[in-house]
Amino acid sequence: MAAYIDGHRDRFGVGPICRVLSAALDCGFLTPRGYRRFKSRPVSRTTARHEALARDIMQIRSDFFMAVYGYGKMHARLLAQGWTGIGRDQVARIVRGLGVRGVRRGRAPAAARPAKGAGGRPGLVERGFRACAPDRLHVAGITYARMAGGRFAYAAFVTDVYARRIVGWACAASMNTEELPLRALERAVSWASRHGGARGLVRHGGHGPQCIGTVCATRVMEYGMLPSTGTVGDSCDNAMAESVDGAYRTELVWRSRPFRSLDGLELATFQWVSWWNTKRLHQSLGYKTPQQVENEYYEHQAAQAASL
Repeated sequence: MAAYIDGHRDRFGVGPICRVLSAALDCGFLTPRGYRRFKSRPVSRTTARHEALARDIMQIRSDFFMAVYGYGKMHARLLAQGWTGIGRDQVARIVRGLGVRGVRRGRAPAAARPAKGAGGRPGLVERGFRACAPDRLHVAGITYARMAGGRFAYAAFVTDVYARRIVGWACAASMNTEELPLRALERAVSWASRHGGARGLVRHGGHGPQCIGTVCATRVMEYGMLPSTGTVGDSCDNAMAESVDGAYRTELVWRSRPFRSLDGLELATFQWVSWWNTKRLHQSLGYKTPQQVENEYYEHQAAQAASL
């Protein structure tokens, strides 16, 4: 009722509005004096807290990448910023009240026929996307991005399974080359070399000719890595790489205008990978970032070594 008076007081005045509304039983009753007392009443602690939460939520969403967060990750982000005593349901109500929502991926179509065979290559993972330490298991995949003029460009990613860190990536204007996964592989090996090297590391990928071609396969063997693939045509056998590809399309590609050049795509991809590794909260990691998980691992290893 007070909100209605606020919207029409300049045109009709407070007194006339209160007299008209008081004649309707279903509108309640409010006198001009009661309206003035209501407007002068200080904001309640609950309302002030609610408004502060809403401001912080919109501040988080002002970041292009964090605007993809739903209420679960938004709740975790608020806790990381120092908020206490707030629940996921409370954050969900505020998010709904603001009329915003996180991005959602489209549902993938189910395969009509189960795939058979592993294409003559060993499957060392068997859908067990878990690792006891960084640089023990990498998964690789290739996805696409629409460019201006209806063209497509392609991006390759290599992800460390332990902390879901993207350790290698590359973009190319064409997928008809082994350069794309090879550049991503080189970056992944460079990252692994900082933490003991890539020898004995399992590299799991799909059956595309870019991934299992002679040049790429030879380079994998030269680095002492163990090549692995799943069954042909079954995305579940490379589910983590598919998940990273899907997040890339959902969180960056589909929310951006078609990229005008490959340089623009590479810059945007670099920014997204940096955010993914250092700032993005991952539900599978207990709402931590890959960098946090890795830092905790190395701090634990250092503490164990110091105690010996």
